[in-house]
Amino acid sequence: MVMRVASRPDSVGTPVQCWVLDDATQLQSLRSSLYAALTGQPMPEGGVLDEIPEKIALVATELATNALTHARPPTQVRLHRTEHVFLLYVIDHDVDDPPVARETSSSTPGGVGLHLADDIADDLGWYVEDHTKHVWAEFPIPVWKSESH
Repeated sequence: MVMRVASRPDSVGTPVQCWVLDDATQLQSLRSSLYAALTGQPMPEGGVLDEIPEKIALVATELATNALTHARPPTQVRLHRTEHVFLLYVIDHDVDDPPVARETSSSTPGGVGLHLADDIADDLGWYVEDHTKHVWAEFPIPVWKSESH
């Protein structure tokens, strides 16, 4: 997987919520808070999420883990939306190192975050702006069908 250089999403969207992370101990809280921001509900018992919130929470956790591991804190996670998509931004301060998907190996843990994000998100990219690196992922907003009785 090769991430495109200087790729931006088609739209920046309207901000929904922003989280600032200083270390990996805040990732579980991020996951729960993302679910609440996406659904308006507390996370269900056992942490099982609906499909789109689950995908967004998983990608957010993976990208934030990468940022916390490879860049200087703090890391920002921002959720935006348009009429048709959710946009997830993970922002760090390491503008000199572009995101690179490592070759995965059974002998070394990790290295799957960007591969996973690429597989799950509808679109994925990154760009540098204002001395920060922005890695973004785009997810469709589900069309809910009402049940007729």
